[in-house]
Formats: sequence, C-alpha cells, structure tokens
Amino acid sequence: MKFKKLGNTDLDVSLICLGTMTWGTQNTEKDAFEQMDYSVSQGVNFFDTAEIYSVPPNSDSYGKTEIMIGNWFEKRKNRDKIILASKVAGPGCDWIRGGGNNFDEKKIGEAIDGSLKRLKTDYIDLYQLHWPERSTNYFGSRDYAHNNKEGEWNSFENILDALGKYIKSGKIRYIGMSNETPYGLSRYLEISKNKGAPRMMSVQNPYSLVNRTYEIGMSEISIRQKCGLLVYYPLAAGALSGKYRNGEMPKNSRMALFKGWERHLNPLAMRAYDEYYKLAKDFNLTMVQLAQSFVNSRPFVTSNIIGATTMKQLKENIDSVNIDFTDEMMERVDKIHNENPNPSP
Repeated sequence: MKFKKLGNTDLDVSLICLGTMTWGTQNTEKDAFEQMDYSVSQGVNFFDTAEIYSVPPNSDSYGKTEIMIGNWFEKRKNRDKIILASKVAGPGCDWIRGGGNNFDEKKIGEAIDGSLKRLKTDYIDLYQLHWPERSTNYFGSRDYAHNNKEGEWNSFENILDALGKYIKSGKIRYIGMSNETPYGLSRYLEISKNKGAPRMMSVQNPYSLVNRTYEIGMSEISIRQKCGLLVYYPLAAGALSGKYRNGEMPKNSRMALFKGWERHLNPLAMRAYDEYYKLAKDFNLTMVQLAQSFVNSRPFVTSNIIGATTMKQLKENIDSVNIDFTDEMMERVDKIHNENPNPSP
C-alpha cells in the first residue's frame, strides 16, 4: 500500500480508501465485515462513510452503514488502527433532523453525536460537509446558475467556528468538505488563514477518466494549499468497469437497481467507455485497472475512495496501487479526453 499525508496533518492515509455507501442496501453486514477485514490486511487504513449511507439515501437506509462499521469496531477492537471519515448531510433530506440539516452549531452537533453513537467511537478523524449549504453546482451540474431567490445559509466563518468547537471537545479531529467548488474551497482556506479558524484538510469530489473537471479550477489549489482530493466515483459509478457497454445492464448492478445515476450512461460517456476499453486492451489491462491507476497517479489526489459490492471487485480495485501508470498511457488518455472532454460529470 502507498500512503499520503492528509492535508497538512501528521496523518498518513492509504492511497486507497475503503468506500462504504452500499453497505445496508447492496451489501449485508457480513459482506461489510469481509470487505473491512480484507482491506486492512492489504494495508488500507482509511474508511469513508456518512450519516446518510447507505444509498440510495432515504429514511430506511439512514445510518445503516455507520452501524455496521461500529459493530465491526466493537468486535475487532481496532478503532485506533483506522483513520475514519464521516459526513454531515447538507439541506434537502426531510427525514434528517426534520429537514433542517443546515450547518449551524446545534445541527452539526446533533449530527456528530448521532454518528458517534452508531459508529461506537468517541471521535471521528475527518468530519466532512457532505455538500454545500449554499446554492451552487454539484452532483453532475456542469455550470453555476445563480439563484436570486436563494434562502439564507450559514456563513463560512460561522461553519468553521461551529466545527472548531467540536474539534476542541475532541469529538472530531480534522475537517474537510465534499462536492465543493473553487470558490468554496478558496474561501474556507482564506478564512482559516486570516482568522485562525480550523483548516479544511481535504475535498471529496468526483474524478475519473470521464470527469476531469477537478483539474480545471481545483487541482492547483489542492497542490499549492495542501488540501488534496479524496476521489469518489473513480469508476463513474461503475460504468468505467465496462459492464454497461454494448447495451448490457447486469441484473444486480446499481444502474439496474436504482435511479439517480443515469447521467453516467449518456451517449457521449458511452462513446468514451468504448475508447477506454480499447486503450486498456492495448496495455493488457482491464478497464478498472486503467481507470484506477490513472486516478492513483494524479499529484493532487490524496486518496482514492473505492467502492465494491463483491470481493472480486474489491481486490481488483485495491490491487490498482501496484500498476504503473506510464507517460505513454497518459498521452493516450489525453488524446481520448481532448476529443470528448468530461462526458460524465
């Protein structure tokens, strides 16, 4: 396993982070235990979860994943060996705290206490804002369209002050954000520097062969400010495995079971998957190996959050750290990208 520093902390996190969002819907607790056990045996020390997991998020699935992780900690007695990340949900989920899950001190505190109870721990290493409270573009939206009727939202300063209180209490160690923009990332870092507020240590955004939008405005900040990317959807919600090519729709796949990920199967994206399939074959790799080794090689990436519903998938994803992503491969990838940029944001 390879390791990188989390932000400017002294924490060394594994380049592969174990994603957990299918545990409770597509995976049982037995599956989750097997995945955690195997991942740790391969050197993975970084787990990512969220209060709204498992997915698709709803009142029935809420908190199930954290409960499974907590049960594993209780049984394995190894909480101190894992760097654990979780998230507080942003607005829009009416089954969470009565729908009022804005980022004020009280609501954040309620979210932290709920996660700690389910996780059976007294601290969370990295606590992240799952998506911005303000109106902006994320979850597949390419462009920013200002909302003149936008409601009130907590200021960056107030959010950092609130999180700072829970850092001082020992309930969380470090903070990060998810689904953020260059504006949000730069504002948080600026306020932390100028006002001595807690510092964001990471950004969890989507990034893959078919979604390199992070490179446009975020990657430079990540490198220069030591606030690296925790990648989610490195396989474009599974589409970069190639399993949906040629009109295929595997029976128990995410796309077959649930709505909400259709954007990853648009015509431009499908064209790109075919090109990356050919490229992977040229280098005697699977599409998964090509896609994951590409993500692992990027200098602004701190950790690559992999998700799997089978042990075969998990092993292939973790093994990607051993693949050398060469300059020749990058040149071929860039050619495909330049002809069809970011088809699956």
